[in-house]
Amino acid sequence: MKSMEEMLKAAQQAAETIQKQMTESQTKLDGIEVEGRAGGGLVSIRASAKGRIIGVNIDDSLLKAEEKGILEDLIAAAFNDARAKADEVAGQEMARMQSGMGLPPGFKLPGM
Repeated sequence: MKSMEEMLKAAQQAAETIQKQMTESQTKLDGIEVEGRAGGGLVSIRASAKGRIIGVNIDDSLLKAEEKGILEDLIAAAFNDARAKADEVAGQEMARMQSGMGLPPGFKLPGM
């Protein structure tokens, strides 16, 4: 039978392993790109799967004063599309990581 000290040491090692894997996953997510699009591609936003905005592309046809409201709406829509795609990729990555650690699907790790 293991002593309490051995069990605590094992728990600490497991926690350190999980923390290392979480850090690696967050770094990996920041390196994965997704693209949100709106207006049939007139506006696109590139973001990391972690949610960092990498770039915005706006078709020249929208760069008119009378198109300002439409442009603002399309930028918001493209951002929301990119955010949804980033969340999906991040969820898939976290599920992959959790299954590798033997955690049940849907288990919420602290800080995620």
